[in-house]
Amino acid sequence: MELSYLSFLLVFSTTTFLNVDASFTGTYGVNYGRIADNIPSPHSVVTLLKAAKIKNIRIYDADHEVLTAFKGSGIQIIVGLGNESLKDISVAEDRAMNWINENVQPYIPGTHISGIAVGNEILGGTDVELWEALLPAAKNVYSALQRLGLAKSIEVSSPHSEAVFANSYPPSACIFREDVAQYIKPLLEFFSQINSPFYINAYPFLAYKSDPEHIDLNYALFKKNAGIQDTKTNLHYDNMFDAMVDAAYFALEKAGFEKTEVIVSETGWASKGDQNEAGADPKNARTYNYNLRKRLTKKKGTPHRPKTVVKAYIFALFNENLKPGPTSERNFGLFKADGSISYDIGFTGLVGPSAASSSLLNYKGLGLRGWFQSSHTWVFTSCAAVLFLMLT
Repeated sequence: MELSYLSFLLVFSTTTFLNVDASFTGTYGVNYGRIADNIPSPHSVVTLLKAAKIKNIRIYDADHEVLTAFKGSGIQIIVGLGNESLKDISVAEDRAMNWINENVQPYIPGTHISGIAVGNEILGGTDVELWEALLPAAKNVYSALQRLGLAKSIEVSSPHSEAVFANSYPPSACIFREDVAQYIKPLLEFFSQINSPFYINAYPFLAYKSDPEHIDLNYALFKKNAGIQDTKTNLHYDNMFDAMVDAAYFALEKAGFEKTEVIVSETGWASKGDQNEAGADPKNARTYNYNLRKRLTKKKGTPHRPKTVVKAYIFALFNENLKPGPTSERNFGLFKADGSISYDIGFTGLVGPSAASSSLLNYKGLGLRGWFQSSHTWVFTSCAAVLFLMLT
């Protein structure tokens, strides 16, 4: 029997969703932190992300309310296995299996969990016992995924801070710290075997804040500047973000992992800070995030790796009012706690109770051609939504 046009649309959208590639979609993602008591509900966050056409997010746990809310959204999520669980998971594969059975298995494939981040910024930190637990924990998580037949669709990784490097300037001089190397090299060997990238948290803001007298603010913000010349490679850098990414590539090459891809797991700029936090203001935050988004949209590489497209997750989705530390820590959000934009870089925030209905109107604005082009990530949840499109 011949399918009606409406039936075809429904089948097409569902089929496309089920065949979404597990890897990073496009070049732009966002970290969805939730150390706050005043941010929108996870369901509202789905509306917000869809309106902004953000297709990749990272969370720092495996919160069940969040994973339930993202069911059917098509948004790819990397969940986090927290540092506090690392030692326990490192003991035995069965413990990793229990964690996955509780926090991953019940939500797939409806919720597109594309990866598990094992710990966060472990190496280079103060707890050496966690350094020792990281590799066995990652191996146990991967083995459990293999037993469940999920290893090909769910990536296992671990994001690092700049503290893993002995130095990163100029980029070609970057190497891993000597005390970190004995732990990171076996980890990189394992990740190369399972084809996982190297995730790095790269913040030009933190570099500028630590030395504003010697770092050109324009260089940190992607604005016009003289840049730097790496005399060893003769490569020119006109922004610090690219230099940080290439520094990671040079460190990997020296460690013997030249084929490993670098993905930026966190980067951002604070819109407010303490008196001693140079550069933390709304103007600089807007400039950095606007220019970074524009740079990522171009889908280009770096001076050292021009053919490898740079991908990055922005930190963060919301200002988080309960985060400890300096004022800047609570003011990295692209959006304020009420869902409105912190500053304009092209996104539309939530607008009170009408946000849900306005998101449907955004589908109308796409037109049928635009809807087909983006159907691999936007799955309509009812016949009514598709019918609305057809009628308009």
